[in-house]
Amino acid sequence: MTRLMAMRFKAPTFSTTRASAATLMLALVFLVLPAMVARAEVRIQEVKSDKGITAWLVEDYSVPIIAIKFLFDGGSTQDPQGKEGLANLMTGLFDEGAGDLDSDAFQIKLDEAGAEMGFNEGNDAVGGGMRMLAERQDDAFELLKLAVETPRFDQAPLDRIRAQIVNGIVANARDPETQAARKWAEAIYGTHPYARPDMGTEASLATITADDLRAFHKANFARENIHVAVVGAIDAETLKKRLDQVFGELPDKAELRPVERVEPRLGQTMHIEYPLPQTSLQLVYPGVPREAPDFLAAALMEHILGGGTFSSRLFDEVREKRGLAYSVSSALINQEHSSSLIIGTATRSDRAAETLGVIREVIRKMAEEGPTAAELDAAKKYMLGAYAINNLDSSGAIAGTLVDLQTDKLGIDYMQRRVELINAVTLDDVRAAARKLLSVDPAIMILGPKFGESKG
Repeated sequence: MTRLMAMRFKAPTFSTTRASAATLMLALVFLVLPAMVARAEVRIQEVKSDKGITAWLVEDYSVPIIAIKFLFDGGSTQDPQGKEGLANLMTGLFDEGAGDLDSDAFQIKLDEAGAEMGFNEGNDAVGGGMRMLAERQDDAFELLKLAVETPRFDQAPLDRIRAQIVNGIVANARDPETQAARKWAEAIYGTHPYARPDMGTEASLATITADDLRAFHKANFARENIHVAVVGAIDAETLKKRLDQVFGELPDKAELRPVERVEPRLGQTMHIEYPLPQTSLQLVYPGVPREAPDFLAAALMEHILGGGTFSSRLFDEVREKRGLAYSVSSALINQEHSSSLIIGTATRSDRAAETLGVIREVIRKMAEEGPTAAELDAAKKYMLGAYAINNLDSSGAIAGTLVDLQTDKLGIDYMQRRVELINAVTLDDVRAAARKLLSVDPAIMILGPKFGESKG
């Protein structure tokens, strides 16, 4: 799993405010773009601007659009103590006024340019992106420059976006799963920033001022900690100028607080009793850093265990053979400062103990015996065949994948080397990964009634 996904980082959400001919044309273009891009070979160029900003570019003139995505290292781990939610709040304000344009004026200009822009935050990064018509790129890139370099953080939109976030926090306070997840994060990560709510709290959000936002922006948005990918109808020489236009006036160096690595606290069981018709189960095991030599072996093992969904061992034993749950799955989670393997499901509360027992037995067998040669062969075929569908089916997906490859430090030629790397993993490698990750006492969270009770 990439760092973006691990950070709970959602792809930038794009929204338009007022309908226009340019916006409608952009929407129509994106209806046909995925199929066209999926058929094209992905040829990646490294482009470096005069001011030293590096981007990966895939030129594609099949449709007249440009997609750009970027990440700044940092994210919500950089929120000061007592001001949790600062990074998240900031990302809601980039299109609420920048430069000489207030919120309304900026939105009008964005619509007139026929562009869509969005920002989001994760634990380890703040990201953004824009989609634009190639013929309107002058206006679109200028608006992106204003948003990235000179956001206004005016009081009226600040208060409005903060109120929206607070409303979400209040609603989440009534959701047992959200509250359980927060307690679980604290149990797993202790006092590490990963345990803090990235949306913040009512109390922490109330303390955040426009000056706090400006200071965070200045410290975190710099040329040294940016990762950029661009896909579409733009050539390398033009992109060099655009990179300097959008990011060239940012500080050279970021001022990020150091964040220590943290390993999940295993060997604990947390049962949060709540009168639900279903019981949620989550098990946490050690993970493997993306740069580790045995990462691909661990990824193949995890796919066989639970990541393959309909073809996984967990799905077969829990869903197909016993009908204990609608779904059960696993995932390798790689954050900048922590790694883990997580398994989760939800089942009838009166069968929760049985379900947990089945899951643990499947895991025990995988740890002791590992997968079969046939299972490994099928997992390899899936990982090789599904990559383009999952990662390269649109310009935005390609740009996001290229940013992931940059942050994971996998190299610009990774797509060419990937087949060889996966095929080189042996059955012994995968069995070793299974023993390493699964032969420990996991952390277990149970949300629902006491075992054996049913509230449905």
